[in-house]
Amino acid sequence: MVRQDVAVDAEGAVLHAWWYPARGRQVGAVSPCVVMAHGWTSTKKIHLDQFAEVFAAAGLCVLVFDHRGWGDSGTAPGKPRHEIDPWEQIRDYQHAITFAQNRSEVDPDRIGVWGTSFSAAHAFVVAAIDRRVHAVCGQAPFISGRATYANLARVNNQVVGPERFTADRRARARGEPPAMVPVVGTDPTTLVGLPTADAYDFFVGARATLDPQWPNEVTLRSLENFYGYEPARYLPDITPTPLLMIVGRDDGLTGGNLAAAAYQTAAEPKSIVFVPGGHFAAYTGDGFELASAAARDWFATHLR
Repeated sequence: MVRQDVAVDAEGAVLHAWWYPARGRQVGAVSPCVVMAHGWTSTKKIHLDQFAEVFAAAGLCVLVFDHRGWGDSGTAPGKPRHEIDPWEQIRDYQHAITFAQNRSEVDPDRIGVWGTSFSAAHAFVVAAIDRRVHAVCGQAPFISGRATYANLARVNNQVVGPERFTADRRARARGEPPAMVPVVGTDPTTLVGLPTADAYDFFVGARATLDPQWPNEVTLRSLENFYGYEPARYLPDITPTPLLMIVGRDDGLTGGNLAAAAYQTAAEPKSIVFVPGGHFAAYTGDGFELASAAARDWFATHLR
């Protein structure tokens, strides 16, 4: 599949993206487009090309971008790299949609949004607040900041309290650089962003085989940012946009049970697909075949 490197103006940051033309498009015709982004601390190089190729082969244009401060994307002046602000990333999606709409080969009224993990949450929010979105798919979705924080932000199995964030805020106000924490690790005495064993295996493996420049670091403030992020509250507002949720049956990272419960709050049209395995099962093997085909068919049905 031939793809192009493109740059998306995000009003303060330049987002690096891949553009995949729709396969089989007739000269002069316009096609639907799916806009895609990576999850928490990930990059587009970590498996997203596989999904994009499946969608493009089905006759969909695809735009895959790195969020600001991650992968090959820039960041706004004065902002640190490797920080995650959910609302900035939601706006990145909206800028990417605008970029896609302005492509001559795209039908601007047939835009879909796909996200995975943390970006699945963004996809839901964007679909609820931006009526340019005509179909949405969220895979292994982040559902609740408060619930996820209680499970993940721990040292020696004790939940990290707000004093860590307070100290970081005061230090930054004195002109010190933002505190950083590892994304993954094995030392229970060290705070990491994603302390589960499957997250460690996934990102260590991805850095070895897919993205050698992947940084095992994220700002401490990013954990505070996701604590207050409750994307499930937007699910009832997605209708009438068609919603597909893809859930790992044994997802212990963002919570497959949380996703299944949140799905019930969304209105029709909607569908849910369960993938055997945990949070990362949809990226490889049979899980990928199931998840990519379900998303492909959803977009092909609702964007045509």
